[in-house]
Amino acid sequence: MRIVSLVPSLTELLFYLGLDAEVLGITKFCVHPQEWFKTKTRVGGTKNVKFDVLDNLQPTLIIANKEENTKADIEILQKKYTVYISDIVTINDAYNAIEEIGNLVGKKLEAKKLVQEIKNNFDYFKTLKFEQKTCLYLIWQKPYMAAGANTFIHNMLHLAGFKNVIVESRYPEINATQITNSQADYILLSSEPFPFKQKHIQELQLLAPHAKIILVDGEIFSWYGNRMLQASKYFQQLRDII
Repeated sequence: MRIVSLVPSLTELLFYLGLDAEVLGITKFCVHPQEWFKTKTRVGGTKNVKFDVLDNLQPTLIIANKEENTKADIEILQKKYTVYISDIVTINDAYNAIEEIGNLVGKKLEAKKLVQEIKNNFDYFKTLKFEQKTCLYLIWQKPYMAAGANTFIHNMLHLAGFKNVIVESRYPEINATQITNSQADYILLSSEPFPFKQKHIQELQLLAPHAKIILVDGEIFSWYGNRMLQASKYFQQLRDII
C-alpha cells in the first residue's frame, strides 16, 4: 500500500495501528508522531494540498475527512485515486471510522481492539458522578469562534460532563456581548487551532468576570482516533480541578 493521510488525527491512528513504510505522505499539520513529521513527505496543508507533491507519491489510498479537507481538493483527488472520506461528528462516528480504516489498511483486529479499549475507558468515566456545568468552548480569536452543536467537540464536552451553551451548529462566530451574556460557568480555551495562552484568560475575564477560564488540550477534545484513549483520564483530571 502507498498511503497519503490528509488528517492529522488519522495520521496518528495509522502509526498506532502499526503502519510505517506504507504511509508516504502527510500534511504539515500531522505533528504526531514526531518521527513521521520529520521524515515523511509533506503534501501541503489540510485545506491546500500540493497536488504535484502528492502525485509524485502515486498513492493507492488517500485518507481524508469531510471537515478537515476541502470539497474541491477531494473531488480533484477522487478522479485519480481511491479516497476514504471520514465524516466524524459523534463518538460513534469515530468508532466506525477507526474500524473502517483498520479494514482498509489490513489492521482489522488492531482497530477493533482499539475501539473496545476506548469504550471501556469511557464506560468507566461515565460511572463517576459529576455535577454538570455549563461551558463555552472557544477555538479561535479575532473573531472569537466557538464549538457548537453537531461537532465532535460538542459530543466530547458532553462526555466530560459539560453542557455546551452554544446551540448553533458547527463553529459560529460570537462577539464580546454574547460571551458576557452566555453566563457560562466555564470558558474553555482550546490549544488549537488557535493557540490560546494565559494572556487571553485575562482578556476574557473582563468579559466574563464570573466564569472560570481554563486552558485545555484541544487534541483531547477534537482528535478522533487513538488520541481518544487519553480522554477519560484527562477529563477526570479536568473535573478534579474545577
